[in-house]
Amino acid sequence: MSVVALSELLGATVRDATGSVRGRVREIAVEPQDHPTRIAFLIVKTADGERILPVTALKTAGVTVRAHTDVSGWDKYTPSDGVLLLKRDLLDQQIIDVHGRKVVRVNDVELQTTPVNSHIMLDVVSVDVGARGAIRRLSKGLVPQFTLRALLERIPPRVIPWQFVDLLETDPARRVKLKIAYRGLAQLHPADIADIVEDLPPAQREAVFETIDEEVAAETLEELDPDVKVAIVESLDKDRVADIVREMDPDAAADLLGDLPEEQSGEILQEMEPEERQEVTQLLEFGEHTAAGRMTTEFIAVAEHGTVDDAIEALKRFEGSREALATIYLTGSGQKLTGAVTLVRIATSSLATPLSQISEPYIACAPDTPEEEVAALFDKYNLITLPVVDEHDRLAGIITADDVITMLRHRG
Repeated sequence: MSVVALSELLGATVRDATGSVRGRVREIAVEPQDHPTRIAFLIVKTADGERILPVTALKTAGVTVRAHTDVSGWDKYTPSDGVLLLKRDLLDQQIIDVHGRKVVRVNDVELQTTPVNSHIMLDVVSVDVGARGAIRRLSKGLVPQFTLRALLERIPPRVIPWQFVDLLETDPARRVKLKIAYRGLAQLHPADIADIVEDLPPAQREAVFETIDEEVAAETLEELDPDVKVAIVESLDKDRVADIVREMDPDAAADLLGDLPEEQSGEILQEMEPEERQEVTQLLEFGEHTAAGRMTTEFIAVAEHGTVDDAIEALKRFEGSREALATIYLTGSGQKLTGAVTLVRIATSSLATPLSQISEPYIACAPDTPEEEVAALFDKYNLITLPVVDEHDRLAGIITADDVITMLRHRG
């Protein structure tokens, strides 16, 4: 096995079974429906037009390409949307480096050649995003091969293995044909995905959010700059937006819808389940820069006379954010807040222990508390969560530390 660069193959002389020169390599194609990395054919520019040289007809591939068939057996090339052309679709194009968590530009592509009986196979193994690829292309035809190779050996490689590459394609139909699903990107932390998305042009941002899982999309939206967030949502189909908003915490969903035109936010609300719609609508009524405007209605509350076992059962049923798991709140008659138990105390106590025995003092705030005061309370008391209670001391919601961090970041 050996590695050959795409830039070396492009323009390479092509000889047929007789040894006669029949043309030059113009493009190299992958058919992702059949194999995600395997080269399917070369497009050869010949005297009578462009022809397809199947990879199964290749004897060698390098500065010179040799085939073991005659040109008469090479079909004429017809363009197809379901084919990935390495020069057109990769060279000088932006891709997502999933491993490095960033957007990079491709300078070259590395192909692995593998002997198979009477021919060779070619597979895409990596993309070159460093100086080596750029120099190889700039120097082609100008510098002798042995001199170029000596120069390149002195330059450290910067390549991304193909399994860590996510392609960027804005055409929905073509994304389907090329099987582009951003699976690697979706495995990253939402904050990393947000950083990547903010580096993309608008059309490519939309393409990412059209294909990643709704839950991942929801978490990523919460990490984005507000202006970018709104622009993405406005570009997506309302049904797709509704699917994503359903996965968001109610407070984040309310913040997002509050930034959208009233007509659009109303359409999205109508696509939501009645209970979800009611939660978000209630939050939309509060001032954006108050405690109520920052709180979520997804929290864990257990009756004050309950036990550790009751709290664990509530934890099992809870489907809200992981930040909200830090504290279990105790409520009495009329949902009045009476206590708070940390997750650590739950984990270290026996199942029969009354929650009232391990309850700790808590800090709470009113719904109309300005967000500056909310941040000050988190700072002063090193809070993870802060309950919001109404004028009757009823638990209305909680604010989590990540909400405060997001608030401070956007203010800065």
